[in-house]
Amino acid sequence: MMKNNFRATNQLIEALKEHLGLSFRPVALNEKTTVKENCDVIIERIREIQAKVEKIDQQMKAKLEPTLYEKLKNMSLSVPDYQLFSGVVSAVCGITALASKVLVAWLITNGYILTNITLTFGLIGTGIMATVVVGVLFMGIGMIIGAILGGIERDQLERALEEYDRALEEFRPASEIYQDSITYVRIRLSMSQ
Repeated sequence: MMKNNFRATNQLIEALKEHLGLSFRPVALNEKTTVKENCDVIIERIREIQAKVEKIDQQMKAKLEPTLYEKLKNMSLSVPDYQLFSGVVSAVCGITALASKVLVAWLITNGYILTNITLTFGLIGTGIMATVVVGVLFMGIGMIIGAILGGIERDQLERALEEYDRALEEFRPASEIYQDSITYVRIRLSMSQ
């Protein structure tokens, strides 16, 4: 799931560069570092993206009339509303392409997805399993047990594994929503070109 989230984040970064001219360094999963270190990398990048989105969102909010802005947030723009929105996007972002406007609308209406995945990575990055090297995770749970058995007593190990399972229960749906949303916007972008 982490590999796929890094991949999805890089796809979002590519779309932001191509359609809005925003540049962010790509992220890479490092299997030789801990879960926490990898979580920190992706959290940092998503927060950078969120800061840019927030800036665009504030400019859009300031330039759109309140009812039009609410329609944008609720994804209920009519054709005339969309024309007004398009004009403001062009003024705020300096873009005119339809795909760029689709991306701005998606970013504004789906900012909570970036927040949710950041919070989820934060939970995983602070848990007992945060100190486990990612490469070990890819070897399977048996290898995790072997890697940490020497340092953790049996009951501590069981608590760690239970925490890991709970974290995965939260991480999986947030991860799937995050990846699916980025795939959705990429499809919308390609359809609008």
